[in-house]
Amino acid sequence: MNMALLAELDRRLAQIAADDAIRVLVVSGTGPAFCAGADLKEVLASQKAEPGEADFLDRADATLARLRNFPKPVIAALNGVTMAGGLELAMCADIVIAAESATIGDAHANFGVCLGAGGAAVLPRLVPQNVAMHLLFTGKTLSAAEMKAYGFVSEVHPDGELAEAAMKLAGQIAGKSPIVLRRMKEVARTSADKSRDDALLHEQVMLRRHLRSFDLQEGLQAFAEKRAPIPGPLSPSDLFIPLFSFLFRELHERYLCCRRRHDAVRTLT
Repeated sequence: MNMALLAELDRRLAQIAADDAIRVLVVSGTGPAFCAGADLKEVLASQKAEPGEADFLDRADATLARLRNFPKPVIAALNGVTMAGGLELAMCADIVIAAESATIGDAHANFGVCLGAGGAAVLPRLVPQNVAMHLLFTGKTLSAAEMKAYGFVSEVHPDGELAEAAMKLAGQIAGKSPIVLRRMKEVARTSADKSRDDALLHEQVMLRRHLRSFDLQEGLQAFAEKRAPIPGPLSPSDLFIPLFSFLFRELHERYLCCRRRHDAVRTLT
């Protein structure tokens, strides 16, 4: 994972988010690894960036935040080694599936590197706390089957069948109402940061908005007629609100980036 890859991933995510014909995103790797982590040489070189100039951490933060908050369902298909930054990348997905040979872990501690893209902040939310601490402290890897037992991986497939399984799963999800998927994801993704009552209120507000949608009426009519529903297009409000939220996050991340650089300069002087 280097600056060029992050920039290209960021560019492609923006394109896919704006393309209504694409309903589901599948992220996978080629060769023996899903992602083995950051290019540490480039990480060190980026520390020489001028004040206010984005360094590797700034780019990684922005790109992974875009993926983590992506408005469409995201599937990570782990085809091999998934380490450090690769694990942080996988954690941005809504669903993780893996090949039988995939190995998963966090190796930051092995190289005296502190995590900065979600490893320590997000991993304990996805697996039991003691499992997360074991991975973080030891730098060891676990198999796809072991990570499935801990709930991080949803499905494990033979290596040669992973790509087909990923596309099959994506196809199943893509056939659902895009409005429903978007609204479900928004509520589910933010519920962990809220009290139970606030999360329930968010869900009820979302349902109230959905009651006026074409997809709900079509779904009920299809159920009565014993046929598959035909999802309609996204309404203007469903396009506007995610865009507003995305722009707010972008501005907030840019502010934090400038603040970190400013604080670093103050520390040096």
